[in-house]
Amino acid sequence: MNAQSEVLEQYHKMIKEQLLYSVYQPIVSLQDGQVMGYEALIRGPKESPFHSPLAMFQFAEQQGELYTLEQLAREKAIQGSILEHPQQLLFINISSQVLYDPGFVPGKTLEILQNHGLSPNNVVFEITERSSIEDFSLAKKILEHYRKQGYRIAIDDAGAGYSSLQAIAELQPDFIKIDRSLIENIHKSKVKEYILETFVTFALKMNISLIAEGIEHEDELIKLTRLGVHYAQGFLLGKPNEAAAKLPDNLSMLIWQHRKVQGGSMTWNIGDLTTPVQVFDKRVLISVVADHFKKHQEAVGVVIVDEDVPVGLVMRERLFQHLAGQYAFSLFWNRTIDGIMDEAPLIVDEFTYVEQVSQMATSRSIHHLYDLVIITSHGKMAGAASIRTILESITNVRMESARVANPLTGLPGNLQINRELNKRISDNKPFHVVYADLDYFKWFNDRFGFQKGDQLIQYTADVMQQAIAVCGTPYDFVGHVGGDDFIAISGTQAPEQLCKEMIRRFEQGVQMFYEDEEWEYVWDRSGNKVKSEGVTLSLSLVVCSCESPISLEHISHTAALLKKKAKAHQGSIYYFQNIG
Repeated sequence: MNAQSEVLEQYHKMIKEQLLYSVYQPIVSLQDGQVMGYEALIRGPKESPFHSPLAMFQFAEQQGELYTLEQLAREKAIQGSILEHPQQLLFINISSQVLYDPGFVPGKTLEILQNHGLSPNNVVFEITERSSIEDFSLAKKILEHYRKQGYRIAIDDAGAGYSSLQAIAELQPDFIKIDRSLIENIHKSKVKEYILETFVTFALKMNISLIAEGIEHEDELIKLTRLGVHYAQGFLLGKPNEAAAKLPDNLSMLIWQHRKVQGGSMTWNIGDLTTPVQVFDKRVLISVVADHFKKHQEAVGVVIVDEDVPVGLVMRERLFQHLAGQYAFSLFWNRTIDGIMDEAPLIVDEFTYVEQVSQMATSRSIHHLYDLVIITSHGKMAGAASIRTILESITNVRMESARVANPLTGLPGNLQINRELNKRISDNKPFHVVYADLDYFKWFNDRFGFQKGDQLIQYTADVMQQAIAVCGTPYDFVGHVGGDDFIAISGTQAPEQLCKEMIRRFEQGVQMFYEDEEWEYVWDRSGNKVKSEGVTLSLSLVVCSCESPISLEHISHTAALLKKKAKAHQGSIYYFQNIG
């Protein structure tokens, strides 16, 4: 037996005995650091020439057996699936050539999914080898057929060549995976950064989610998070494995810290938008649910529960589509609702940010885009929200934020500052307030001009936000009281370290505003001559332990006393006091 025949025999044995297995690489959200899904990667027997997927698939293509191998790979990916909840997604690679194979029918995949407790809503078909797509109109029709059943589509390796851009334009995927060639060292390349910014803007307009591939270094992760890329994948975040993954705490914190700073906007929790919705037990008859919709014409959907835990969703239009066939009425009428409900609706906790829920909701399949969002409290049914309500609330918040924000820095003004302080006081949990004030700013403004003065104000705003990003927590707040006065509200466990970081960053960059000029004296606001090297930063740190009642007036009075103390000291400094 020659070597070629021996390899062919090994291959056929591998297929016949189903010796393949699947490993799973996590795909992580760059909003909250949670694992949103996994890419299934097939492997052959460890000691065989087919352990590498590349060698395996190349050989199968040469032998004209690509479809058989891909079908088995899909089965193994689903059988070994490690999805932990219905909202997680399983990305399955599919060669574009297989799309045209008459044997590639969704029914087989659907059957396997159901046997393992999954549905098409959990699956994303990741299209590879786009250059071999010869008939985009046919490919589009085929993929639309799968989309109607709930599957989603991803285009792999975007940015690696023209073919990927053509595939995006023609196939309009739900996800775009950005090729490693664009991700590598993006923190060092302005050109790559600008290309990614364009992708982010495009994806936002097209309602497509971006997944950055091949992340290996923290600097790459930080840059992508700051750019607003939705998801990420790579060895830094998790290597392919047969077990479920969890992002290390240090990487989760990096993502939280480098998301777009929330200080410039008002944030609501989805729980604020909760409205009552009709619920039915999963064992109730379809006829009962249909009767409810007939009696309540305003009801667009109902939630299906199992002991007060939401397990499914039934939308009015979809139910009546089920019952519209010639024999459907008699076929379905006396069956239980769990047989036709959507088993993977969007279910979110009441404390999830509204904007985050909006991103999750609008990244769904077009067929589920306007489905109700189910809201839970401590895992139990709380209510629901419509897409219209969510989008309207975001619009209103942004309009309100723009109306009351400081026009120079874009940071929240006094109205929002007072709301945030009142919210912290009512929460009755420890927090810290840092009031920041520039010393000798009037002297600087008079000497260097108002334009330079504005730049120094903007620089101070940046210093506050950057220090919060590094030393604060994800829910911290930065506001602009007015003029050269700022406020930070933080839940950090190291408030003094936060103040030191603000001073360090300020001192590090303030010299660049002086244009190499020298002086010995400056003048304070009263016109008094003071010996100083220039503008400094005075911080008043009010530590609110909330062990006893406190008020806005108490915080403000304490900060004023600390400010007076700081102003009497030469140079940048902070003073602190505990209250409550």
